Amino acid sequence: MSKLIYAEPRRQPTPIVRCVPLAPPAPRASLRLWWSRLAQSFRLMVGVRDYQTYLQHMRRQHPSVTPMSERAFHRYCLEARFPSEPGKVGKCPC
Repeated sequence: MSKLIYAEPRRQPTPIVRCVPLAPPAPRASLRLWWSRLAQSFRLMVGVRDYQTYLQHMRRQHPSVTPMSERAFHRYCLEARFPSEPGKVGKCPC
């Protein structure tokens, strides 16, 4: 059995050609980033989308289209989550 294991020549692992360590962010910046990501996670859990992320997406992907106002954006998200039209699937049962 051991002859079968060692029958093929062993290959040397590919050497790492370039490894650039990432500089750790400043402690205050990392705490701010951690806090903002935590807040964003909680908002997404309850169904509130992030308006700033929407604006960044619109600037990058659709520069010719005028983005919705913040109020219209939140109204759109609530309408998508809890449709007010009768008989539509997804309506809040309360």
